[in-house]
Amino acid sequence: MSSEIPRNGLTPRFWQTKPMNKLNREEWEALCDGCGKCCLNKLEDDEGTVALTRIACRLLDDSTCLCGNYANRHDFVPECIVLTPKTLKDNMYWLPQTCAYRLVYEGRDLYDWHPLISGDPVSVHDAGVSVKDLTIPEFKVDEDDWDDHIIEEPN
Repeated sequence: MSSEIPRNGLTPRFWQTKPMNKLNREEWEALCDGCGKCCLNKLEDDEGTVALTRIACRLLDDSTCLCGNYANRHDFVPECIVLTPKTLKDNMYWLPQTCAYRLVYEGRDLYDWHPLISGDPVSVHDAGVSVKDLTIPEFKVDEDDWDDHIIEEPN
C-alpha cells in the first residue's frame, strides 16, 4: 500500500473533494503526473482514431518527461494545447488513458504510482507508465515517416 504524501502543502486528495473548475493553479498543475505522454505527437485517421507515436514535441526532455520550457512553450510551439477545466472535455479523446485529468474528469481515482499518492515524483517512471528514454524528437523524423513510429501507450 502506498503512503499518501501531499506535495507542496496541498490538501490530501483535493481532487476528490473539489470540482475541477474550483482547483487553484497549484492544484491543477499538481494533477499532472509527469509521464510525458501528452507531449508525444499523435496521428488521427479519418474515423477519429488516435494513434500514439514515440515522436516527441521538440521541447520534451526525454530524461525527465517534462517540458524544457514550460513557461514559454507557446513561443516555440504555438499549437501546444493549454489544458484547463474548460478545454478538458474537447481534448479528452487524445489524453493518455492513465492521465490524472482524464481520471478525475471521469470520476475515477489516481493510480498508486501518481506522485500525489506516492509522494515521489519519479514513481511514474518507476511504474513504467512514462515515456522516459523512449522518444525521438520531432525534428529528427520526417513527417512522412511518422507511421513507422506508432507505439502502444505505456500503462
